[in-house]
Amino acid sequence: MSAVRKAPLLVSVKGAADTALLQQHLPGCVIREITALATADPELAARADVLVLRSGHRLDTQRLSQWPALRHVIRAGSGLDGIDIDALAARGISVHRNPEPAAGAVAEWALAALLALARRIPYGHAALLQGRHAKQHCLAPPVSAMRLAIWGAGPVGRACAHALAPHVAEIAFAARPSLPDTLPSRPGNELPAWADTHLVALPLTDENRGRFGTGFLAAARQRRPLLICVGRLGTLDIDACLRALTEGPLGGLALDPVEESDLPLWPADALPGPLNLIATPHIGAQRSDVRALLDRWVATTAAGVLAAADRTAR
Repeated sequence: MSAVRKAPLLVSVKGAADTALLQQHLPGCVIREITALATADPELAARADVLVLRSGHRLDTQRLSQWPALRHVIRAGSGLDGIDIDALAARGISVHRNPEPAAGAVAEWALAALLALARRIPYGHAALLQGRHAKQHCLAPPVSAMRLAIWGAGPVGRACAHALAPHVAEIAFAARPSLPDTLPSRPGNELPAWADTHLVALPLTDENRGRFGTGFLAAARQRRPLLICVGRLGTLDIDACLRALTEGPLGGLALDPVEESDLPLWPADALPGPLNLIATPHIGAQRSDVRALLDRWVATTAAGVLAAADRTAR
């Protein structure tokens, strides 16, 4: 007489997947949603076969020890920072991700940020809210005359280049050995003195952590550039960038990948005056078509890996 196998358990971090859609695709699977990995029920973590993650959550070696039955991690998006890939590989845990669908939506946000910062719309709006009519402080050069440097040539960086190229004078990617010859590039150390706008679409690696800080700002100071971050917030030294925006070396700053853990961006007792600043809660990919596509992909991917596991177990 064969033993009765328990129903597989899939745990999803809130916002990473459509749990109703998951249940439709996985009728024989137990679906549970949690708010965060740090506060997950230990008994739930101990039994989970599949974990669905979004950005802003850390799965390192220590936390992974709390998920002993885990066999698959599904990342509903592109970034892998916070996920210890080596530790997962050592455990034989497969990682599944889909970086392509969100790229166009993020590029759309980047274009909106470029146009808004270039015309100093955030500054004018902030001044009006404080009772000041700051028309004279919103004089700006045309976007069509700007040079744009793009740091990062993954799906998001390339999509941003495609979306922004028709609006600027010239684009150059920061050169790297892996950069395709078909993409225009310049050495990274030349870009601060060359570009009027820098778009950061880099993963948060040790090499990139805090990369856009005092050294970069000093090198770029004469151009007083715009700085747009669509990669990971940790690639910027936020304190240095906000200080540069307040004091003048930066002409504008746009930050999309702000997570709850990044708050506050500045102390409550030191709120700045009007700034040419856009800060959004990681909404670059928050477009209905992208969300629907990713939700379907998570569901079909989960169904596929669990079906494969079931066949192996027989």
